[in-house]
Amino acid sequence: MADPAPYALPERRSAREIITLVCDSSTFIELPYPIVEFKADGPLSWRGYDASRARATARTGEEESVVCGTARIGGTEAVLIVFEFGFLGGSLGELTGDRLELAYEFARTYQLPVVSLVATGGSRIQEGMLALTQLQRVARQSALTREEGLPQIAVLRDPTTGGGWATLGAGADVILALPGAQVGFAGSRVRPADADPTAYTAEAQVAAGAADAVVRPEALRETLARWLWLLSVGDRSSDRPTEAAPPPSALAAAPLPVTGWNAVQRARSPRRPRADAYLDAYFTRRTAISGDRCGGTDPGMACGFGECAVNGRTVAYAAQLGTATRPAGYRTATRLIRLADRLGIPVLTLVDTPGAANDAAAEREGAGAAIADLFGTVAAARTPVTTLLIGEGGSGGALALAAPGNTWATPDSYFSVIAPELAAAILKRPEREVQATADQLRIRPQDLVELGVVRGIVGR
Repeated sequence: MADPAPYALPERRSAREIITLVCDSSTFIELPYPIVEFKADGPLSWRGYDASRARATARTGEEESVVCGTARIGGTEAVLIVFEFGFLGGSLGELTGDRLELAYEFARTYQLPVVSLVATGGSRIQEGMLALTQLQRVARQSALTREEGLPQIAVLRDPTTGGGWATLGAGADVILALPGAQVGFAGSRVRPADADPTAYTAEAQVAAGAADAVVRPEALRETLARWLWLLSVGDRSSDRPTEAAPPPSALAAAPLPVTGWNAVQRARSPRRPRADAYLDAYFTRRTAISGDRCGGTDPGMACGFGECAVNGRTVAYAAQLGTATRPAGYRTATRLIRLADRLGIPVLTLVDTPGAANDAAAEREGAGAAIADLFGTVAAARTPVTTLLIGEGGSGGALALAAPGNTWATPDSYFSVIAPELAAAILKRPEREVQATADQLRIRPQDLVELGVVRGIVGR
């Protein structure tokens, strides 16, 4: 089926159409579902429920609201969970839970990633609380699969609301969405009458940091293939440590700074190579995650996974882009490192910030807690973290992203307990002593090596 151009309204494809859209040709194999005896008109003896199910089957050709199986996407095998919205609004009931549990168990048995293509209105009213408790069942299966170190990717179709969004959707490691899809915990019939409908869209969820990206249907197979390849190659073996990511090479050939103030000026120069240039040189291809899953994004923090040009392995990256880092940026980096740690993927961090954002909004957004959580995550990571200081290293807001014992520096960088201007102000020194204060702080790359703060200077 051809996609409309331009894309205006979300197109509701059937489960089988979505399978054809995303899977390699003729690779989908449906799982054998458990045979269960279904009580007449369901567990609540809801009058007319059997008739509704029969009409749904006649309309869609499906016996339940999900289709589960295995398939290859771009050559990588995965377990697929595909919702059929035409079957009672893609709602979750007991038999839906049976199928979902089977799919997750199969994924763990054969160590396969899980891709959920969600389109649901929530729990099935005709089964009451027994339907709602399927969310606990799904959450349990997802948690067990997460403990196995298996990636979970969700694609949000139209609509993705209720418990389906709050478990299979929002609980995934990577969350993609189709353009214009209705996404939110509250479905259209239960929202406040004055609710802004644009807040319940895929685009709004990405902007709020609750999903990673909006992907057009024609790009979905390629996007899923790239994500599956990147996330499925980590080493989760407990008896073989993951190899650390090599530090990037310096992109600017330059002598070491003569003075501390010279180091500051060079790190602040607009001509100095920035994180984007380092990431482009380091990776042959990369894909970004976005958002802290708490309602925020930070355009000054780039996070994702890529294929290292040096050894072809997947490396996770978290890179500061030279601005004051906001709480959402620290939380996104924390999310990235925890995911990489669980999947056995090494991490590269690039430090370049004048410091943490310290305005009133940042305080209200929990700056201190976000930085503390990142410090703890880096310290506790079992997967190796490699850090390169590529510009400004301003105080704890920069150090939080740095790997203890495996931080390197470029010749055009500096690391300081505080910016020289602020240090002078705190010490009540006149402005003319700022440069001398920079020297006293010993912030040059060579000073950092001598002090044992960094391992070495790349490119020398």
